[in-house]
Amino acid sequence: MDRQKGIDQLFNPRSIAVIGASATKGKLGNDVLQNLIESGFEGRIYPVNPSGGKILGANVFRSIFEISSDVDMAVIVIPAQHVLSVVEECGRKGVKALVIITAGFKEIGHEGLEAEKKLVELAEKYGMVIQGPNCLGIINTSAPYNASFSAGTPRKGTIAFASQSGALMTGILDWSLMEKIGFSKFVSLGNKAHLDEADFIEAFGRDPDSTFILLYIESVVDGRKFMDACRKVIPKKPIFVVKSGVSSAGARAASSHTGSLAGSDTAYDVAFKQCGVMRASNMASLFDVAAVFDDMHLPAGNRVAIVTNAGGPGILTTDACEVSGLEIAQLSTETIEYLKAHLPPAASVYNPIDALGTAQPEDYAHCVEASLRDENVDAVIVLLTPQAMTKVTETAQILVDTRNKYPDKPLVAVFMGGNSMVYPRIVLTEGGIPVFDFPERAVHAIAELYHYTVNRDSLKEESIPVFKVDKKKTAEIIKSVQKENRRVLLGSEAHTIAEAYGIPVARIKLATSSEEARHLAEELGYPVVLKIASPDIIHKSDIGGIRVGLETPGQVEEAFLQILENAKTHMPNAMIYGVDVQEMAEKGKELIIGCSRDVQFGPLVMFGAGGIFVNYLKDISFKLAPMTRSDAADLIMETKIGSLLRGVRGEAPSDIASIEDTILRISQLVTDFEEIVELDINPAFAYQKGKGISAVDVKITIEG
Repeated sequence: MDRQKGIDQLFNPRSIAVIGASATKGKLGNDVLQNLIESGFEGRIYPVNPSGGKILGANVFRSIFEISSDVDMAVIVIPAQHVLSVVEECGRKGVKALVIITAGFKEIGHEGLEAEKKLVELAEKYGMVIQGPNCLGIINTSAPYNASFSAGTPRKGTIAFASQSGALMTGILDWSLMEKIGFSKFVSLGNKAHLDEADFIEAFGRDPDSTFILLYIESVVDGRKFMDACRKVIPKKPIFVVKSGVSSAGARAASSHTGSLAGSDTAYDVAFKQCGVMRASNMASLFDVAAVFDDMHLPAGNRVAIVTNAGGPGILTTDACEVSGLEIAQLSTETIEYLKAHLPPAASVYNPIDALGTAQPEDYAHCVEASLRDENVDAVIVLLTPQAMTKVTETAQILVDTRNKYPDKPLVAVFMGGNSMVYPRIVLTEGGIPVFDFPERAVHAIAELYHYTVNRDSLKEESIPVFKVDKKKTAEIIKSVQKENRRVLLGSEAHTIAEAYGIPVARIKLATSSEEARHLAEELGYPVVLKIASPDIIHKSDIGGIRVGLETPGQVEEAFLQILENAKTHMPNAMIYGVDVQEMAEKGKELIIGCSRDVQFGPLVMFGAGGIFVNYLKDISFKLAPMTRSDAADLIMETKIGSLLRGVRGEAPSDIASIEDTILRISQLVTDFEEIVELDINPAFAYQKGKGISAVDVKITIEG
């Protein structure tokens, strides 16, 4: 069965069986059945329990086979040891959507993981979809139904929310009821044995009742699938994600610069950015944005008008706007003249508009209406502090009335205070105006919506460049290295692969004797560089394994012997294949271009300032391969050295087109060969426009 068709059945079932329904209060089987009945589900509900009888007034079936009618969806709330047999029965019955609330699967270890694999096999065998196991359940406020053991049902709204944590969902649900935030779908992902976040993102994208998608995830099952689903949905609906686990402690050990610079969270950040997903740092800011989006049109631009009755909050809001990438709108002459005519002489009619502490509801009405009418304004933030003459509730109602007259621009309120603000905030919320207690939260929400529009508009269909390369030669080298049970390629091998993919490299050849080194130096042409050739010695300069600028046969032979002696002294157990002899490349701007393969998302390509200080400067940027030409251009310009490459202080620009070309060829290489887990070109010398680039030191590591 197609997964999306299965989710359609999950979202809109005509009948639901609760397998494990219980008459005992406090048991999950009782909670789920009660929620389902009380949610107003108009379809048929079938409690299933081997004991039979009646539960909550409904006849109980001893097994799913006793139900004579079709069952679209089953919620399973039974001990883990019985789940597989019941899923098999559901498959034979023809049930197409299962929600397995039961815990005791991969979260308990190997035995549970094996059971989960069998669940997936049964799902594929019978054409079913499975949500969970180990989940809270699912709520659809549009159907409506509540097939979960949550303590309550959310208000109806347009936010689709999916979470990997069921416990977090219960807290969010309780909080949302207090904040009067509504949801269209409320999905607990659980262990994601079958249906994962990407499946639900795609389904939310097609769901007419959902306009805004929120996710809490701890991991992504399939990075490429996730990105593809997001790219489909983002042009129509925003996706905001809170991703936990951001510490660098999760970064895997890596021998290359690229691997050590790409921390555990980097790939998620890059993936979200490349597919247009907005990342929230915490749950509060996530729902701040959702609250604004739920009631408002998207801002057409980043120009904000601020209306206040106190100077301090106006300044705070101005500062927050500038930090968040919003612009303080330049009000039109018409707006300024209107405000001068309708506000006290002491009022500030320029943005921020300060109507003074004496501001009455009608003063706010003039300020807000003029701002919403102004073509130079894309969004309005209204600040209010409770002063002696402030009529808080009346002002709140004025804002609701004004917003109803001009509904096409975002309008958010910041009512700063405590007990005196409780009822006015209710007036605003019920009137469709998001209200915050501090300016920074309001500004952040507006800014995130604006950034979504920028991301959405920047997502465009662009082909992945494909170069003519020598895949056969590359495959032969990798195969020979694997036969020797090596993971790290020798310099000569890595450079040959780079050449096979059209990457300009400084020529390099392996010498096994000082005499051979001399002959190769003469063949390549002086001056030359000598480097120790050993898969065990990664950082060659640290052990005296490199000599540069050698200009005579005698220097080459002497350096050859000295390098071998240094290697044996510092790393006596290292496997040494000889010494690489390399032509000395002309100096240019030092760059690093590399790749580290992420478990979820695949090849993570890096670009930045290279050389010996790469780990200290960390002037780097990342993109996931395969990459478009626009991706490569963005990768370069996201770094400080990218700006220098354009040419500064009269300096000629570097050959940026050749750098882009090299990045794209590396992208193709690491996409073609999944065996490559790490790749480093450091340094690569960039020359002036038209003179290209030269890869001086190429390192490649393959999977073991």
